[in-house]
Amino acid sequence: MKRREFLAALGAGAAVVGGLSYRSASRGQGPVATGGQAQGEVPGAEAMTYRSFEGGDRVSLLGYGCMRWPKLEKPAADGNVIDQEAVNRLIDYAFEHGVNYYDTSPVYMQGWSEKATGIALKRHPREKFFVATKLSNFSNWTRENSIAMYKRSFSELQVDYIDYYLLHSIGSGGLERFMARYVENGMVDYLMEERKAGRIRHLGFSFHGTKEAFDTVLAMHERVHWDFVQIQMNYVDWRHATGANVDAVYLYGELAKRGIPAIIMEPLLGGRLSNLPDHIVARLKQRRPSDSVASWAFRFAGSEPGVLTVLSGMTYMEHLQDNLRSYGPLVPLTDEEKDFLEETAQLIMKFPTVPCNDCKYCMPCPYGIDIPAILVHYNKCVNEGNIPKSRKDAHYDRARQAFLVGYDRSVPKLRQASHCIGCNTCVSHCPQSIRIPEELHRIDAYVEQLKQGTL
Repeated sequence: MKRREFLAALGAGAAVVGGLSYRSASRGQGPVATGGQAQGEVPGAEAMTYRSFEGGDRVSLLGYGCMRWPKLEKPAADGNVIDQEAVNRLIDYAFEHGVNYYDTSPVYMQGWSEKATGIALKRHPREKFFVATKLSNFSNWTRENSIAMYKRSFSELQVDYIDYYLLHSIGSGGLERFMARYVENGMVDYLMEERKAGRIRHLGFSFHGTKEAFDTVLAMHERVHWDFVQIQMNYVDWRHATGANVDAVYLYGELAKRGIPAIIMEPLLGGRLSNLPDHIVARLKQRRPSDSVASWAFRFAGSEPGVLTVLSGMTYMEHLQDNLRSYGPLVPLTDEEKDFLEETAQLIMKFPTVPCNDCKYCMPCPYGIDIPAILVHYNKCVNEGNIPKSRKDAHYDRARQAFLVGYDRSVPKLRQASHCIGCNTCVSHCPQSIRIPEELHRIDAYVEQLKQGTL
């Protein structure tokens, strides 16, 4: 489809558009459980909350995000970074407890997620699960490469049809990038034909970006018929989205108007809503002492009726078990609890964290910098009160040591922020629209001040 045809079709359609807390683990392995874990048995499959899709799918409200699988201590001989035995155990446990939706991508886990997910899922009856993957043609969006990526997903996942297929991260880079990745190369039309042939059961897109980009792509619904849309939604982003991102209350509302099911990503904001400052943790625990901090975020994400499933990248069994408690079954938020979480979100916004979700889309850095590890460490120190502003601060020495020692442990010196030259390669890949070099330079300057004691 040519640009002129696309815009003409769009113009016609546009008229209708009216305590489980987590701490940082060893580098690259995501969060691990610490104290405050929710108590009680893990509910069985019969307790899982399910949502129905217009095509008849009965989908578990808890979906498994396959972007943060457990990693090997060192890569295997073929370069694989994933601990396959751990993945098998997690997926088996999820199956036993009613989880039937699994979301991956060709670019997750350095390109190994689809293969690991496919191996684990192959051990279960195909009709018992739904698999989602994406056209992640970020760097090479020629038609030939895009089709090759699409076909490779079938091989890696060991399936002959894909239940939910997504155009990946619509909005990142603006409308020109969307046109190039999916419209001008004919991939939208190609995938519509694949859906007609039954090799794709449901076609949708995941979104990060501006309101203009969202409205434009959503306006294609009349021609394309988006079966579902994946959006970032949590109780902070509901009304307080940062950067170029759009408040989730708008995104969800536009989907609800059209009856398009929403799939939710980042319900914990990359773990930040379970790694909160102590006084906010105490605020949540006071209301529901036996529930984890994370459960508030999952209950929020699942309470809207138009939500089909909520994705969680559950690296460890503790994560999976806690989320099973949240959705087995879901106890929807009351209006009063929604107001309470909005007040909590306003408190959280007062803390100057970098809006990094540890998605690793910015990697690899051409200069070897471990961008996510740097930003995750900084955010962790903000939440734990280890960002001293001057020598006059109480506990200055303790906070200074915690920041510097933790930094060296989390990020090898050759991969620290001091090596950033500001090439901006990472910026266009960031779904949160973070000005990454600016943040790295700011953090590096702060590290130098701490080392020299000049704050």
